Amino acid sequence: QGLLARISDLLLCRWTCRNCCQKCFDCSCCQTNEDEVEILGPFPAQTPAWLISSQNEDKDGDSDNTISELPPTLQDVSPDRRRSSSDTSRSTYSLTRRISSLESRRPSSPLIDIKPIEFGIIGAKKEIVQPTILRKTYTPDDYFRKFEPRLYSLDSNSDDMDSLTDEEILSKYQLGMLHFSTQYDLLHNYLIVRVIEAKDLPPPISYDGSRQDMAHSNPYVKICLLPDQKNSKQTGVKRKTQNPVFEERYTFEIPFLEAQRRTLLLTVVDFDKFSRHCVIGKVSMPLSDVDLVKGGHWWKALVPSSQNEVELGELLLSLNYLPSAGRLNVDIIRAKQLLQTDMSQGSDPFVKIQLVHGLKLTKTKKTSCMRGTIDPFYNESFSFKVPQEELENASLVFTVYGHNVKSSNDFIGRIVIGQYSTGAPESNHWRRMLNAHRTAVEQWHSLRSRQECDRVSPASLEVT
Repeated sequence: QGLLARISDLLLCRWTCRNCCQKCFDCSCCQTNEDEVEILGPFPAQTPAWLISSQNEDKDGDSDNTISELPPTLQDVSPDRRRSSSDTSRSTYSLTRRISSLESRRPSSPLIDIKPIEFGIIGAKKEIVQPTILRKTYTPDDYFRKFEPRLYSLDSNSDDMDSLTDEEILSKYQLGMLHFSTQYDLLHNYLIVRVIEAKDLPPPISYDGSRQDMAHSNPYVKICLLPDQKNSKQTGVKRKTQNPVFEERYTFEIPFLEAQRRTLLLTVVDFDKFSRHCVIGKVSMPLSDVDLVKGGHWWKALVPSSQNEVELGELLLSLNYLPSAGRLNVDIIRAKQLLQTDMSQGSDPFVKIQLVHGLKLTKTKKTSCMRGTIDPFYNESFSFKVPQEELENASLVFTVYGHNVKSSNDFIGRIVIGQYSTGAPESNHWRRMLNAHRTAVEQWHSLRSRQECDRVSPASLEVT
């Protein structure tokens, strides 16, 4: 009760009143009524019903146990002070018990259990799906840096072509110029392409000593609408001239909106009877850059092409095997864009089919000859007797020739299907036929040169 005790209580005890230097439960200025107590904490602004009921329960329970729970220091003070302090302690400890009871009654916050999410259907086996890890996305700079525009161009020099005029291209490559026109017919819905003439074409380059006239070319023009290069058309061959005049007109049945999305490709080719035809140059023009309805004429300088040789053409075949009868059925349906072998009237193509068992030629058949066309339709069927145990050792050799009355037939192209196939497309067609079970399987095949077939297929060496 001395001065030193009061000073120590003031400095050390956090319950000491700063106004009168007495303990809070002994000080009259620090007393507060029970109604004035403000409960601070994460409670709703309005007192819920369960909180009001808990207050009534706490009032009844606190009146019986307050005196026994008083601290020992209150038992030594005078009765008057004990009475006032008991009222203060009652409110203090009543508040403490009320807060503890509220904590026990207060609904707990929901807990999020981060576990693997289970997806499943009732009656089916559940599958645990782990949360995916977010992958790093490329920024726009990184994204566009991945592109290589040269891979999407017609050839490696296309970027240079866009920045050069026709005069600069002509002086740089000296491949000549091509005169053509385009116009769209809205009444009949087709595009008209007219190949007029070419001038100043370069002389042919000798790859073969069998060429007799190396001073002049035998040019013709192939026309197609990119990206469709298969359905192309071609002019007639003009003999021994570097300034051919074609004056030929071709139509493409295509909707107007689709025509605006295409690119016209004109390829000037040098005809060679004794070897594969050589590409002189090409002209490409996006049709979106011109007025198709009005039409127009253009002189364009030829630019080099990445394709030095013309394709030999394509052949559509159908294969079917009947295990019970031991018969291998072959249908020659049609061919398109065959290499032209006759300078004056196109080609007279026919197909020879030869069956090879192992490395032995056993049977030869051929189709009829189609006159004056490079896109023949055959629709002819042939049947070969092949027992099922010998089927895995069988090969079919398809060779396309151009009929020639004066000399031997002109070789156009060849493929081999079966044990000694000439490539992946041919092997795939044979495999599909074996798995088809009596169903005919059709597929287009690109013709190959004789040298290529002889190099990869032993069966090609056994036929003539």
